Amino acid sequence: MSPVTAGALQLLALISALALAYRPLGDHMARVYSSEKHYRPERWIYRAVGANPSAQMRWPAYLRAVLAFSAVSVLFLYALQRLQGILPGSLGFVSIDPDQAFNTAASFVANTNWQSYYGEQAMGHVVQTGGLAVQNFVSAAVGMAVAVALVRGFSRSRTGELGNFWADLVRGTVRVLLPISVVGAVVLVACGVIQNFSGIHEVGQFTGGAQQWNGGAVASQEVIKVLGTNGGGYFNANSAHPFENPTPFSNLFEIFLILLIPFALTRTFGRMTGNLRQGYTLLATMAAIWIGFTALMMWTEFAHHGPALELAGGAMEGKENRFGIGGSSIFAVATTLTSTGAVNSFHSSYTGLGGGITMLGMQLGEIAPGGVGSGLYGMLIMAVVAVFIAGLMVGRTPEYLGRKIGTRQIKLAACYILITPALVLCFTAVALALPTPDDSMTNSGAHGFSEILYAYTSGANNNGSAFAGLNADTQWFNTTIGIAMLLGRFLPIVFVLALAGSLAEQRPVPDTAGTLRTDKPLFAGLLAGTILIITGLTYFPALALGPLAEGLAS
Repeated sequence: MSPVTAGALQLLALISALALAYRPLGDHMARVYSSEKHYRPERWIYRAVGANPSAQMRWPAYLRAVLAFSAVSVLFLYALQRLQGILPGSLGFVSIDPDQAFNTAASFVANTNWQSYYGEQAMGHVVQTGGLAVQNFVSAAVGMAVAVALVRGFSRSRTGELGNFWADLVRGTVRVLLPISVVGAVVLVACGVIQNFSGIHEVGQFTGGAQQWNGGAVASQEVIKVLGTNGGGYFNANSAHPFENPTPFSNLFEIFLILLIPFALTRTFGRMTGNLRQGYTLLATMAAIWIGFTALMMWTEFAHHGPALELAGGAMEGKENRFGIGGSSIFAVATTLTSTGAVNSFHSSYTGLGGGITMLGMQLGEIAPGGVGSGLYGMLIMAVVAVFIAGLMVGRTPEYLGRKIGTRQIKLAACYILITPALVLCFTAVALALPTPDDSMTNSGAHGFSEILYAYTSGANNNGSAFAGLNADTQWFNTTIGIAMLLGRFLPIVFVLALAGSLAEQRPVPDTAGTLRTDKPLFAGLLAGTILIITGLTYFPALALGPLAEGLAS
């Protein structure tokens, strides 16, 4: 079987698995977030945090709860890293430096999981399991809660109430993320992923001495790393490491977990709004972009010219033989079109155009299908903008799901769209203008520029992957990327919840003969076009200086 055929078959198998899981999981999440029943373990948690899960919150209260919980999480994870040297189970590792501890705390709380350290050489069992793995669960649950709040904004009327953040947070963790993670961890262990609390072992004898490896609760962290679109690896090699991703089947299973909840949330959206066709329209838009990017990535990596590449069957540099170009390309697109950041190959070694595809996937806003929760609310923001554009073209007041899209709504949507590009481009420009950040670049020219552009694109979009040719473990990059991650996560959430509140206050507008049908293929095409045009106008000059210049020169 040729590598191209193998890659195509993997893609077909993945699509089939996602299709089978779409309806049951989407309906289950709709029931979870619509239920008024609280399970006993959930009530224990509510009592512990002093929350009343039945109290309805307007958007300012919901936002305060999100920010308060996240701020406490940052402080807790920062303190845990700073105290590592005196904690049991530290494996002899010292406490993390302040700038790196801040960067890591901001990263995992913001669902970015950017890592400027070697996991197996810096973090002990307590920090890995009690700090990082916990944040993998709750940061994903925060994103899902915000998405559900926006869905309620479309489904409720003449009220500003968006539900209860604490109930949404706990239910998303206990009823959705935990059960799937338990089953997924068992599957990964069966595939060969390790799960233990062993210490450091010397493995073999090599030139210059023995190599050291430490064990860890890898399977349980790996499953929520991909399911929650987090991405932080237990080991520096991330999902290219055989302890995290040992076989082609485990590789495909991890891609399945990455895409599972973001795609299924469109079904949840349709079920909660009482209009499944609207959910299918969003699903079709997401799927079309994802499949298109995957096909384009495979083409660039399989068809790249050159004697060495032709002998290897494609651009194999930086890719694991056990995954090949097909498995690596599918993983790279899945991880950058979502906010996952996990990698099973070296993105910096991709062809110039291939590296550009990974960057463009993040710059779309990671909405195809996007991160857990963040993908859905990002796509809904784009739908609001697409409806507004359509209204301008036909001279009608734009409406979406019976809600008028007026001045306030479009301003909030515009602020959401603009904040991330502003962070990416401003931080990139400043980093290139100063002498110190330039010292961290291991490449010059277009590829060196791409390293820095990719770093800030990944941070501000809460992805977490890297070109890895950049030494990001400096005070400058730890601090600035940490700030970009926090602002890129929580400023958009402010605008999302404000938009949800404004929509929930409206009286539904009945459909008329002139109402734009937003559940038809025509609107799906308009939505996809809006996404690509906005992204292109925003990022094309920067992409032309980096991956496009490199790709055209090769």
